[in-house]
Amino acid sequence: MTASIRARRTAVAVSATAAALATLGTTTTATAAPVQDAAQATASPAHTSGTAGLKGVDYAAWQRDVQAAVDRAAPYVRERTAQARAEKQAVVLDIDNTSLETDFHWTYPTPAVAPVRELVRYAHERGAAVFFVTARPRLLGSLTEDNLKRVGYPVDGLSVRRLPDLFRDVSAYKTAERAKIEAKGYKIIANIGNNTTDLSGGHAELTVKLPDYDGKLS
Repeated sequence: MTASIRARRTAVAVSATAAALATLGTTTTATAAPVQDAAQATASPAHTSGTAGLKGVDYAAWQRDVQAAVDRAAPYVRERTAQARAEKQAVVLDIDNTSLETDFHWTYPTPAVAPVRELVRYAHERGAAVFFVTARPRLLGSLTEDNLKRVGYPVDGLSVRRLPDLFRDVSAYKTAERAKIEAKGYKIIANIGNNTTDLSGGHAELTVKLPDYDGKLS
């Protein structure tokens, strides 16, 4: 066998081996991708089976955005609650998609929004009272309070809308409820909500806006 023939055969063998490796690599990648997608698809319904998923709100992105908002508020809450034993302090919260992951689940109890719950627990442990002001009707009051307590929130007060409140502007109703809390002698150091109707109207030292993505979250 001449040297030129051996060289050609070697070249063919190398090319064939390279092609086989390339095919194997392609096959491995193509097989791995569906496994990862399947795992993600299995995990997703736990968080996106509610209306948020139907509207295209990504749960992981929402969690990151909530955490960022809480992180910005935490230093102020930490500073103010250092004086909580010397004055009556309160934190006020909206419920749906602020305290509870309402639009991400069809289950009861609805899970807590963990970053918010941890901030609230911290403030409460340092002496601040915790009040919830929601647009939910009075009919759901007991169920709502039970849900909040089951998932780990301290509850010093819960305001729900009575029949006359259902015909009032939500922002005006929530502002009035915060004013009632102040009338009891509390200083509201933080008011946390995901909608402007939760936060407008004053009666709070700090307002903490969580994402609602242009109204996609209730």
